[in-house]
Amino acid sequence: MASAGKPEISSPFFPRRNSLIKTSAEIVSEVRQSLRVQSTQRPFTPRDAHRQLFGTSSVRASADNRPPSAFSLHAQNFDSPDSRPGSGTRLSPLHHKPTFPIPGANGDPVHILPKPPADPLEVRRPLIGPRARLRRAGSLPIMPPAETDGSERLNQRPEQRQSSAKQRLVPDHVAVHSGPLRPVPNTTQNESKISSQGVDLEVKANVGAKCKADVKNNDSRLCTEQDSQSLVWNNRIAPLLEQLEAIVAGGQMGSEVGDDGLCNLCERLYDAMATADILGRRCKGRSKILRTLFRLIDLNSAQLNLHIAKICIQLCVSGNNLLNICKLVFKLSRSESNDDLFQDSPVLDSLLDILSTEDVSSSGEVLLYCVGTLKFLSGNTTILKRLLDKNCVGVFHKLIQRLQPIEETNMTIAGHILVQLTATLRNLADHPESRPLFVSFGLLSDLCLLLQQHHKDQDICTNISRIFSKLSSYSECRLTLSQTPGCYQLFLEVLSQHHQKQDLVVRLLFTLGNITAKSDEARLQLFECDGSVDVLLQIYHRYQRRDNDKGHPQQHTGTKLPGGPHQCDDVLVKLVRVMANMCIHRSVGPALANNATFIQLLIETLELRCVQESEELTVNSAATINNLSFYQQPNSALRNCHLTIAKLMMKLLLSSSMDAVLEATRVFGNLTQSSEVRDYIMQSKAHQFIVTLLDSKSPDVCFSACGVLTNLSSDIPNRDSLALEGIAAKLMDCLQDLGQGDWQLAGQLCQALWNLAGGCPESFLDQEQSKALLDILTAYLDKDEALKWIENEDLKDYHRACWELEFFPVAQKLMKVLQPLTLNS
Repeated sequence: MASAGKPEISSPFFPRRNSLIKTSAEIVSEVRQSLRVQSTQRPFTPRDAHRQLFGTSSVRASADNRPPSAFSLHAQNFDSPDSRPGSGTRLSPLHHKPTFPIPGANGDPVHILPKPPADPLEVRRPLIGPRARLRRAGSLPIMPPAETDGSERLNQRPEQRQSSAKQRLVPDHVAVHSGPLRPVPNTTQNESKISSQGVDLEVKANVGAKCKADVKNNDSRLCTEQDSQSLVWNNRIAPLLEQLEAIVAGGQMGSEVGDDGLCNLCERLYDAMATADILGRRCKGRSKILRTLFRLIDLNSAQLNLHIAKICIQLCVSGNNLLNICKLVFKLSRSESNDDLFQDSPVLDSLLDILSTEDVSSSGEVLLYCVGTLKFLSGNTTILKRLLDKNCVGVFHKLIQRLQPIEETNMTIAGHILVQLTATLRNLADHPESRPLFVSFGLLSDLCLLLQQHHKDQDICTNISRIFSKLSSYSECRLTLSQTPGCYQLFLEVLSQHHQKQDLVVRLLFTLGNITAKSDEARLQLFECDGSVDVLLQIYHRYQRRDNDKGHPQQHTGTKLPGGPHQCDDVLVKLVRVMANMCIHRSVGPALANNATFIQLLIETLELRCVQESEELTVNSAATINNLSFYQQPNSALRNCHLTIAKLMMKLLLSSSMDAVLEATRVFGNLTQSSEVRDYIMQSKAHQFIVTLLDSKSPDVCFSACGVLTNLSSDIPNRDSLALEGIAAKLMDCLQDLGQGDWQLAGQLCQALWNLAGGCPESFLDQEQSKALLDILTAYLDKDEALKWIENEDLKDYHRACWELEFFPVAQKLMKVLQPLTLNS
């Protein structure tokens, strides 16, 4: 080999950034790379102390025109049920059949004026005109001939009588036509009309007979139904009503009956009506039943009132009575102690039916209190599961669609309903079984549309942001949301409009952080939205707490900070995480690294915060700087501040937080590519602390510390200082203890040893250390022996790639310079 006689030149540890083709090891080992995704906790949403339509944080809480959450209901609040028969009751048809004028030859009705009899024979002619038509429904239109015996006529069958009548009506010389009759002279016009009437007599007589039979059957069926209802009423319903009325008349629940007894009576009443199939508006005693039930409400029993509500809804109350029943159920649901009453109650089904059928223009308040009830009950995990089993998500999906094209006159009540509906969906999002339903019903796109239509409504926007913050933590929902057209621009517009609403801002930022955590496409799409970086930096500037620094007065934000210190820090944690994730994209990272405003805000955050008080924020800020420092562009905003950043990282490096220490070490791994930063670390003795990190036995900490030491040892003057700290022994211990399970770390340790040796291991290692290192490398360079303990084939491929690409080249190079030393010894 040509280069065997020359010592190879050591090189600093510079991460490979310009390769267009990623190796399998680079793809699998993203967690170990300089660019890393940041994680954070989902914002905590405390439960309201009291169940009410609009919580204390709602903008509607202090509004005068908002629907009340607390009210009193008594029997006098209900309208008296009408005594008319319900719309389902069929009335008996009239036996009289109206007739219509017979059209003339020209299609006009024939108007016949009364005439005095001119000839005795005229009396015997068939009657024509209206009188004939009136008689046609009940009897034959003509009198029988004088020569016909009356008894014979009576003994004839109907068809025989009709046939004979037809023969007498139609003259012999007049032919029967299938079409309209031709006009005849005026002298025979009446005869033609009589003939036309006679032709239809047989058909009409048959139809009349059939109608009479149908009427008779209907009358018989109605009588049977009425008899059945009367029987049920007299034997089962009336006695129960009498008992209930007696209790109502007493003014209080009798000691002998009690609460359970009344509920039992109501349940028996409901079963009797259900068994007889007379629920709805068909029950003839519906008014009496409702009056009695309304009066029972004054007894103020939660269990009884729920039974009353169940019966009233099944009896199809409407208008004010339906509203009051829904208010009654809502009032019961406000108490958490009543949740057990709802678990097995059919009222849940009734509420969902009301949401499916009632219209917002006529029953807006009914829908409001129904959804408000379900919002409270969905806070109970047992009831929540039952609502899911009853397809509540599908019902809510259709309700949202009905509320979208809403008229301006109904916008206020629709907004109130949507506040309750989105709060209910927020509760549903907590259940694992609901998440596939959100995707399959397309609710995520529906919610984005609602967010766009009601972007001025803080309550609706806040509830939707809470739903997204919960669902975006799961891959399927996150993917669906990221593929919703225009969602990124929509989120930015809502953030800009409601930047002072901390609980809304923090959740939308958390959602954006989740979406950009795994998708490189999402990072670019968010960055390319109009004004995206400006909106995010404006929020950053607004929530930056400067009250602890006299040099940065709070008036820089323009107004009072929205929330306390913890709330402001929480917003910045989520915002910095979004920016850190965006930096990972190769097109976005350089642009943000050159954004002076962004760099200055990060530096300011690290200057104003300490690790003890704001650990997550300082750690995330350092991680963002680490991602940005990956792009070492000449004269970039970050490059111009690298010494300032290095001094701030020193605070984190010397802190008690191991997370802060790890992030600071990673930042130094990139910044030490600059000779100025390397000189600063050696002058401040920070290298001593970094060497001690090799004793942590943590692969991540050792890998980051080893990267810094590799860069520091690229300067020849620094090697002696590092050797005095016993770095050789620590590097060899790490290689022996951690190397075989992490070939990336093993390769980095060999690179540090190579740089420290500077091509002359004898100046850095004694003979014993050289022999021990050679033994370790000999064992590790046996590929089959090094990988035989890995059973999983996928992991074996990953470790094989890391061994071949990360460890083998530098280990083989180091072994070549060690072998002559061992041979000479």
